[in-house]
Amino acid sequence: MEAGFEFISSGTITTPGGFTAGATHAGIKKEESLDLAILASEVPCVTAGVLTRNQIKGAPVVLCQQRLAGGKAAGVVVNSGCANTCTGEQGLADAREMAALAAETIGAPPEQVLVASTGVIGQMMPMERLRTGIKQISLSRDGGHEMARAIMTTDTVPKEAAVKVNGGGYTIGGVAKGAGMIHPDMATFLGFLATDARVDPGFLQSALKEAADVSFNMVSIDGDTSTNDTLLLLANGRAGNDVISSGTKQAEAFQQALDGLCIHLARAMARDGEGATKLFEVAVRGASDRAAARQMARTVVSSPLVKAATYGNDPNWGRILAAAGRSGAEVVESKVDLYLADICLLKAGRPQSFDHAEAVKHLNKTEVTFTLNLNLGDGSAVAWGCDLTENYAEINSHYTT
Repeated sequence: MEAGFEFISSGTITTPGGFTAGATHAGIKKEESLDLAILASEVPCVTAGVLTRNQIKGAPVVLCQQRLAGGKAAGVVVNSGCANTCTGEQGLADAREMAALAAETIGAPPEQVLVASTGVIGQMMPMERLRTGIKQISLSRDGGHEMARAIMTTDTVPKEAAVKVNGGGYTIGGVAKGAGMIHPDMATFLGFLATDARVDPGFLQSALKEAADVSFNMVSIDGDTSTNDTLLLLANGRAGNDVISSGTKQAEAFQQALDGLCIHLARAMARDGEGATKLFEVAVRGASDRAAARQMARTVVSSPLVKAATYGNDPNWGRILAAAGRSGAEVVESKVDLYLADICLLKAGRPQSFDHAEAVKHLNKTEVTFTLNLNLGDGSAVAWGCDLTENYAEINSHYTT
């Protein structure tokens, strides 16, 4: 249990009341697996979104940008296997048709359906397969588990969870995908969140951005980002609670639970990085401010040298200091402490004697933690990544062949 909220066993995006989902194999992906899904709400939802910052944007992202401005959505249709990016006006027309087809299944106006796609860039959406596939989807309260599998690309496991807010009377659930092209400021990432809480629209958007900043924007697998990154949060109000708005204790509780859920999903992404054998965490403490801590943590966790050393169980801590020093965040060598788990490697800028075999033992675990204390201020942040293995090159050397 976490303070203020607890995870629900086998929770998913349809755990909150009033949501259903379903998925099918439409033949968009080559392999025989789920590749098309719909999320639906019984009633229109207050909706928030955080989208890719890439200047090249997929047609579904463009459509979401337009429709999120209305602030209401009743559902989402999402596919894997085709990004529908760099497809011109036809791509945008196909995204609109996807929404219209899904709207018939949901029983909502087409303009209240959002669209997301992931897969290969530069390929047209196979609309005939999609038209047939959408008609095959059956929505259910357990369908969130199918949705989590349908959005996977190079993921090896689905990412899904739900939390119950203690005393709040509502839940928040979500699914996500991402294993490669993952780097801060959104990545090759799709995330869908749902809650049955009643939430003020302005607060919902700010809460989602804050949650993204402390979770998905603190993950780096390979330093690349994508054109289709989409994070959506739908709130249908079915719990009947008082409306949650900024500056209240209820808002603090909601934010804490949303952050916790997103961090859980983000860690699952890092753990499942392409070719990865372990998750590693970089915690920066005592930075001059939060922004500096975030900047340094993200730089260290994305360093190929640090990632490779982690894979090889090599306690070559100089690579961490080198990455910290080039991050652009303030660092004073004579004040820095560095730990691997509870093993002190550096104290006040001076190397410490440590048991090399014990350090190797820690690095050989499936989860590895480094802590940098800069001793400059109160800023802190945590970032997550994975080791860099030969398998990563293997996976990405023949992605379309």
